[in-house]
Formats: sequence, structure tokens, C-alpha cells
Amino acid sequence: MADDLRDLIDQLKLERSILRDGGYGRSVRTPMRAEQLFRDSITCLNVGQTVRRHPCSDCILWEFVPKERLEEDIPCHHIPLNDDHETITAFEDRGDREAAEQALLGWLDRTISKLEEEWVKRHTLSSEQHRMGDTLGPAESSGCRGVEE
Repeated sequence: MADDLRDLIDQLKLERSILRDGGYGRSVRTPMRAEQLFRDSITCLNVGQTVRRHPCSDCILWEFVPKERLEEDIPCHHIPLNDDHETITAFEDRGDREAAEQALLGWLDRTISKLEEEWVKRHTLSSEQHRMGDTLGPAESSGCRGVEE
């Protein structure tokens, strides 16, 4: 479980790095078409595919999509990015790509921070449990009390 959380954090950090480094510019292959946030990222299971070959439910972003939006064509475009619950779709419908990127960066920063805190808690708890098992004797660590003679 901790490895899955660490993998999720690493993937979100990669996405953030791509966005910060201008990775969503125009494609050399299709310069007339703007790249789609998330969908045209290397973190997407279907990047570079014209037909979806992998279900979105296998994506790391699936857990962030509201249940009522899971059936959308690009579910990750319906993740609420800010306190106003604005989504990539909402920003793009308004033609405000820059605001979409800024909102996405903010969401990535907050989400990564929250997940890293969770990872530290899990890691610390696991380490403490392991250490307690090492310092207690076999009977004590199993919850048994020794019989005094």
C-alpha cells in the first residue's frame, strides 16, 4: 500500500514537472491542435493513442474524479481543481488555458503535499510498530503475559 502511495506521489510530481516545464505546448506531429491537459501527458495510459486502449479506471487520477463524472469521455478533466470546484473542462470551455494550467498546478501542489503527509504518517507508524516488535520479547509482542514462577 505504501509503495502504491509513493508511486502515486511520484506520478503526480512528474505531471507537475511536465506542466511547469511547458510540456503542454503544441505537438510537433499535430501543431494545429492544442495538447490536452492530462490526456496528452506521458502519465496518461492512453497517451499518443487515437483510440483509448486502456480503461481510465486503471489511471492514477481515477480516485480523484467525482463519482458522477466517471462516465465522461475524459474523466480526469472533471476533477475539481479549486475551492470553486472548477475543472479542466470548465476552464477550457471558457477558452482560458492559462487559468486551467494554473489551477491544475495548484491542485497538484496541494494533492502532492497531502499525499506526502499521509505517506510520512504511514511510514512513521510502520516504523514505530516494527521498532516496538523488536524491543518487546516474543510473549509481549504477541500480547501474551509471561507467567511468574
